[in-house]
Amino acid sequence: MSTDKHPYRLPRFRWGQSRLGRLILLLNLAGLLVLVIGALVLNEFRQGLIDNRKESLMAQAETMGEIIAVVATAGDPAPYLEPQNAVLVLGRFIPGEQRARLFDANGHPIVDSYAVSETVDVRPLPPLASEPASETGDSRGARQKDYEAALSDEVRQALSGEKVATVRYNEKGQKVVSVSVPLRRVKAILGVLTIEAGDVDSIVAAQRWALLPFILVALGTSIFSSLLLYWLVSRPIHRLSAAADSVRLQKSRAMSLPDLEARRDEIGILARSLESMTDALSRRMDEIDRFAADVSHEIKNPLTSIRSALETLSLVKDDAAKARLMAVINQDVRRADRLITDISNASRLDAELARDVPKPVDVGALLDDIVSLYQHMPEGSGARVSLTRNVTPASSRVQGREGPLGQVFRNVIDNARSFSPPDGEVRVVLGHSDDDAARPLCLSIEDDGPGIPAENLETIFQRFYTSRPKGTDFGRNSGLGLSISRQIVEAHGGRIWAENREDADGKIVGARFTIALPSVYQ
Repeated sequence: MSTDKHPYRLPRFRWGQSRLGRLILLLNLAGLLVLVIGALVLNEFRQGLIDNRKESLMAQAETMGEIIAVVATAGDPAPYLEPQNAVLVLGRFIPGEQRARLFDANGHPIVDSYAVSETVDVRPLPPLASEPASETGDSRGARQKDYEAALSDEVRQALSGEKVATVRYNEKGQKVVSVSVPLRRVKAILGVLTIEAGDVDSIVAAQRWALLPFILVALGTSIFSSLLLYWLVSRPIHRLSAAADSVRLQKSRAMSLPDLEARRDEIGILARSLESMTDALSRRMDEIDRFAADVSHEIKNPLTSIRSALETLSLVKDDAAKARLMAVINQDVRRADRLITDISNASRLDAELARDVPKPVDVGALLDDIVSLYQHMPEGSGARVSLTRNVTPASSRVQGREGPLGQVFRNVIDNARSFSPPDGEVRVVLGHSDDDAARPLCLSIEDDGPGIPAENLETIFQRFYTSRPKGTDFGRNSGLGLSISRQIVEAHGGRIWAENREDADGKIVGARFTIALPSVYQ
């Protein structure tokens, strides 16, 4: 017996065909998309605000520079700045939240709007408990040096004739937008005007607060998608698991979850598959129970007959009567042996069908081999068997298992021969039929026997059913052959049925068994 294991081949998975997969993808992308779009939009908006701030400060600085160049410069042909007039301009036109400084042609500061403005710089003092952790003098000094170096570079670039706009830190460590423009009188550069706006941090903070609604929406979407996925996926799976445990613990034979079976996604498919599986297992267990009861009943018959014969044998004195009793015992022993053999074959059938992998089988060639065995049997051993093939070898192939199919053909032929007279004939005809498009390959087996009672045309396929004509040997058949044959044929997607043959006068002249199988070349 082969021990090869044939792995189950999973169906090809296509994401586009998965309703649940598409739902999971869309829900997870939705939250991420909201956050990404919000971040991109706000980053662009933040940078745009800073750029707009630079442009507005630059325009303001250019206007102030032109005013200062007119009212705060003197001298001809060697012009120079008059700081007193510049102080008046800076003190009048510079807003309190801005800082303007004026540098001479050598880069030295000459006017600071903080010094001439009436605005008081108000900052809250740190709490007393935090004074030991306050900024050290070394760090303040380093920060002051960095500030002075950045401001000096900015002024130097402006003295070379460039307009400078940048974002840097002031002496307090605050981020500021700073612009510097050269002050010109004709072509001479008399100094530099620098204007700082320290509202960059507030702009950034405002943008962070503006990002908060997007974050909350993304978080809410993620939470909603997680709850929805739990409701649609995790919870039904837990219910299916609980239902399966209930079947196992309560010894029940079926499970049913109608609300899940109505779903049109993978969960619904799983629920319907589990219900179909448990229903199939339940039917199989019912069949096993009936089979066990039938086996018990059928085995008791020959055993009871043997026991009765043995009990009577010791009481009988006549040799002829003893011989008849011994004949009955031998017949019952053969009957029990045949019965046990057929029961063993029937019990192994499911395992063999599940273990063997279907492959193309040439039914015509298989019938040639089987019929040839009957044609070489000695004279007087029973009815003849003939084969007629009305199909080509290419069109007589089915997807199945050669061993079980051969068992079906032998069972039906043996059954036909057992009902036929010794000089009769069993005709096997293989052809095509248009009656069933799904099963075009048709095999008919005809005999010349007494036929089958009309009420038994279906019951003959039941287990242990036998209906023998008078004169035949009792116990030659167990009643399992046709039942096994139907089981094998249906496992191959086919059908088997019986009917009577009638002559022109309507008289029954024999029986016909028909087997319809799906062909590989339909």
